[in-house]
Amino acid sequence: MKKAFEFLTHLKENNNREWFARHKSEYDVIVKENKVFFNQIYTELQEYDNLKGMHIFRIYNDVRFSKNKAPYKTNFGVGYSRSKPMLRGGYYIQLEPGNSFVGGGFWGPEAKDLLRIRKEFEISSSEIEKITSDTTFIQYFGELKGDAVKTAPRGFDKNHPAIDLIRKKQFLVMRQFTDKEVLSDNFQKEVLLTLIAMRPFFDYMSEILTTDMNGEPLF
Repeated sequence: MKKAFEFLTHLKENNNREWFARHKSEYDVIVKENKVFFNQIYTELQEYDNLKGMHIFRIYNDVRFSKNKAPYKTNFGVGYSRSKPMLRGGYYIQLEPGNSFVGGGFWGPEAKDLLRIRKEFEISSSEIEKITSDTTFIQYFGELKGDAVKTAPRGFDKNHPAIDLIRKKQFLVMRQFTDKEVLSDNFQKEVLLTLIAMRPFFDYMSEILTTDMNGEPLF
């Protein structure tokens, strides 16, 4: 990871095509090393979950519709998807000096899925609160994160006891890592443990999204 961090630090200071072209061979070596690491995590995680695939994100920015016109990202990222339709949620790892993290969850649920989740929490939030108050969950993630609407969604009571959960439009967990932690010999083990710690949350959300309001299976 040291070479990757050094490259990204220099890239942040020289985010232009000319500099990148001069260091393309160095970048290619780092990409291969990252792929080995990401594949190792995939293989290890597969022993604890049923994964469908891995997507290593390209370093090239799509600047067409973005205010950020820098041609390159300053991080390396990978996503691991679970086997749908029964298993929901996705894992993500980001490597970036000063901003590395392992996370996952439901970034942009489809409208019908979001409504199903909110309806479940409206009926009872005890199970999700049990999961998010577990000591292991708190140790790794602190709390459930994600953007929320400002007021109660249409059709929901703004005074509902679980309104803070119902207002969410994303359901995410994340653990930050310092640069020192990323560069330590223990990093790969900690990444795997963090991903495994998401399972109770993922499994419960999968149960919601694969059943109707009566608890009957959809598949």
